[in-house]
Amino acid sequence: MVPLHGIIRQGLELSELRTRATEEARRKEVAKVKSARLSQAQPPRLDKSPSELDRSKVSGSSRSRKDSSPVKPLESIINVPRLLSTPHTAGQISALWTAYHTSRTGGTGRGFICASVPVELYNRMLNIGKQYPMFVMPVPREGSPAISPEGQESGIAHEFYFLQWDFHAPPSPPSATGPDPFSSALPSDTAALPRTSTVLFTPLQEYKLRQSFATPYLILTFYPDFAQTHGIVLLRGEITPSAATAAAAPSQGTPSARFLLSQVDAQLLAMGVQKFYLWGDGSEDSNQGGDLSAEKLLRQFHEQPEEFNWSDLLRHAGLTP
Repeated sequence: MVPLHGIIRQGLELSELRTRATEEARRKEVAKVKSARLSQAQPPRLDKSPSELDRSKVSGSSRSRKDSSPVKPLESIINVPRLLSTPHTAGQISALWTAYHTSRTGGTGRGFICASVPVELYNRMLNIGKQYPMFVMPVPREGSPAISPEGQESGIAHEFYFLQWDFHAPPSPPSATGPDPFSSALPSDTAALPRTSTVLFTPLQEYKLRQSFATPYLILTFYPDFAQTHGIVLLRGEITPSAATAAAAPSQGTPSARFLLSQVDAQLLAMGVQKFYLWGDGSEDSNQGGDLSAEKLLRQFHEQPEEFNWSDLLRHAGLTP
């Protein structure tokens, strides 16, 4: 639980927070480039015969990304070639995506959230995310009301989460026949798909203490594989399991598995991405999913940190009167 006055008293400087995050992103990019160069210098061996590889191709088994993206390919989660080889509407794919994640963790669905996003809205969020790749979001917490610096109750107890976007190369366009195992490069039309992106949520206090070593409690991944074929982008949210659950790997799929974040809080944070990152296309409905207050807060956080007001953020989240 992080009362508002606790944040102010500890002297959180937005410029310092942004500097830390920028330096961390720069380190990640350097490591990514080094990894890509190492992969090019040491091409992978073919441990399977051509016939075995062909069987893998027909069966639609998952492929490896040819770039340095750390994102798990969509085909390692669902059978993309099978979905494309038989008629499926965008609504049917969304329903299957939901059903799959509902079946996780012993049929409870705990530890995951999912959704499908129209590609137009995803592109809008993506553009704003590139411009403003970090933010903070409060979630309510049980306990005593937060106290303002003046000693007055300032609303519901809450905790701040630090949000950070990361962007990766687009996936290879999906195929009903599966990937070509002998292809050494991404297809030339890869650029037609939007970029893959992730959004990491880490408790703000933990991020301030550990920075790049802090553990994200929730990772949202946007998969644009069906952007061209069905006009949707699949969203998968993975909640980090607790240390005890992670240590007992076989039990992660059981209903007793524990996670660092509740399903409700994960949904609130995911909805916050929509609230603060859906605006800016210049049309009358540019604030669909968001509003002018959200846009102003996001801009101030990056462009005018001296004017950013934590109380305004809490008020916008409904955590103060």
